[in-house]
Amino acid sequence: PPPLSREEKRRRRRATAKYRSAHATRERIRVEAFNLAFAELRKLLPTLPPDKKLSKIEILRLAICYISYLNHVLDV
Repeated sequence: PPPLSREEKRRRRRATAKYRSAHATRERIRVEAFNLAFAELRKLLPTLPPDKKLSKIEILRLAICYISYLNHVLDV
């Protein structure tokens, strides 16, 4: 059989259980870090009620508004 191309070698390596398991572990760690960053940002934002559950997009939008507000306070 002809030698495998670089792409074919990569495809076969990615098909192994060991590779998939390692990839899943890396992805889980990445998602945990991502969620932790949002939780930390959430703690810094004032909301009513204080324990209100916010989606990630709500956290980002509120952070933008809060930063804008703080800049305005500093300018006055």
